[in-house]
Amino acid sequence: MKKTGAALARFALEQLGVRFTFGIPGVHNTELYDELNASEKIQPVLVTHECGAAFMADAVSRTSDSIGTLVIVPAAGVTHAASGIGEAGLDGIPMLIISGGIHSDSPYRYQLHDIDQHALLKPITKATFRIGSHAEVIPTLYEAYRIATGGEPGPVFVELPYNIGNFLGEVDEMPVFQNAIPAPQANTEALREAARLLVSAKRPGLFLGWGAVGAQAELVRLAELLDAPACTTLQGLSAFPGNHPLHVGMGFGDYAVPAAANAFTGCDCLLAVGTRFSEIPTGSYSMPVPDCLIHADINPEVFNANFPARVTLEGDAAQLIPALLREVEALQPAARSGMAERIRADKAAYRDEWFKHDSQGRVNPARFFAELRSQLDDEAIVVADDGNHTFLIAELMPIHGPRRYLSPSDFNAMGYCIPATIGAKLANPDKTVVGVVGDGALRMTGLELLTASQLRLGVPLFVFNDGELSQIAQAQEIPYNRKTCTVLQPLNIKALAEATGAAFVAIDGNDGCAEGIRQALQLAAQNRPVLVDVRVDYSKRTRFTQGVVKATLKRFTPRDKVRVIGRALWRRVTG
Repeated sequence: MKKTGAALARFALEQLGVRFTFGIPGVHNTELYDELNASEKIQPVLVTHECGAAFMADAVSRTSDSIGTLVIVPAAGVTHAASGIGEAGLDGIPMLIISGGIHSDSPYRYQLHDIDQHALLKPITKATFRIGSHAEVIPTLYEAYRIATGGEPGPVFVELPYNIGNFLGEVDEMPVFQNAIPAPQANTEALREAARLLVSAKRPGLFLGWGAVGAQAELVRLAELLDAPACTTLQGLSAFPGNHPLHVGMGFGDYAVPAAANAFTGCDCLLAVGTRFSEIPTGSYSMPVPDCLIHADINPEVFNANFPARVTLEGDAAQLIPALLREVEALQPAARSGMAERIRADKAAYRDEWFKHDSQGRVNPARFFAELRSQLDDEAIVVADDGNHTFLIAELMPIHGPRRYLSPSDFNAMGYCIPATIGAKLANPDKTVVGVVGDGALRMTGLELLTASQLRLGVPLFVFNDGELSQIAQAQEIPYNRKTCTVLQPLNIKALAEATGAAFVAIDGNDGCAEGIRQALQLAAQNRPVLVDVRVDYSKRTRFTQGVVKATLKRFTPRDKVRVIGRALWRRVTG
């Protein structure tokens, strides 16, 4: 039979359960967009910038069983999308990237968009493919999906050349998709040794990353059996319910909130699940990891990379943790108690410390997040950007359900929140989805509000507006007593809302939090995006910021340490 490559690609994407594609059409993929427009299963979404498209696709993958998919033009579309692809690559999020390509049978050189896209994307994808014939279209997309979702997930790139995508070609069949990849079997002896170590430990603890979200119920049961505190990475905030008595927050050590620092004092056996012990969640590698480390992850390359492990467990947490739980239960650990009460007291004291902080007429972040949490149900999805507010959420905003929190992590790309909120809402139309974005990140992808308005998506976006790139401004102020290129030109957020079809709400102080949040949620219920100007006070630093500054300074050589401290003191004196 004769089919265009675009028709074959549409068939394959429908077979794979793709619900949305994100991108901007161009001359190289017009036929594919025409096919997607005719599909009853796939909705092509027009974005304002391909970077936003990638963040939308990322959120679809994080919050649903459908893989986030880009359909973009070659060259400029690929480079624009690269930040979102890189975020997915480092965070372990599956993604399909389909771009057009130059006419592969043309005798001419220097065609439009003629670059080596594969060399460009190799460092931030799991694999790249260039389709060479019509017969390769469906099998290549199936293989790309298997790679993207298998093992540690990640993005996979497929180039569909112009002449194959747009022109007719002969194919013998259009096979249905079959994904029969057996799950790897856990090492029984390693599981038994891990269980023995956890049960015999005096102060066991759990450290959970995004890779643990599929085993939340079993991890809760395990923590309860062991009376073990549970902390998470930043990306993994939803791996353990934030309203559980044994939840303590992000990480442990001097950079963590008091509940975590105190609960993990004396920890003699740590079970780490679905985490690479990267820089942010370990407080710039200052986490006091005990010698008895049990490390479970789907990617064996992360084992012993930063901290040596006593026992390693390779596999998906969704299979590993239930098996580990059975081994622990078989050992009948002795009943313990007392940890939950200490955690409760420390959390209450930290909240009170924040509530007492004088926010000087602006919004106290703790009061804002307390009110937001009280007005959201457990199923609500919270999306953050990269900035000071990200760590405020980690310290002050409990996340109650799995896959209910999204933020950029190791790649740490600003501009994530607004497009990711759109993607999460598209994938979860019946859930409340809210975004928290800094006024700096708003400038990067704020025009995606046009996309939200066009799609009639009811999403409240709370803009933490302080007039600075605050996370970096604070990092500058401590050693330099200067703020260089981090003070922002004032932005009329109300005018931006009007220009993009969004509703607008202002929250100027603590007294306005309850009504402002309520109004934003009510306006969003009318199927329109809402921009909320939150005049936030950032004068109180997070424990994370304070701890990371100290941890980083400790790693300096004595000469560099003297130089940095000396300069800071001198500038404090001289101004």
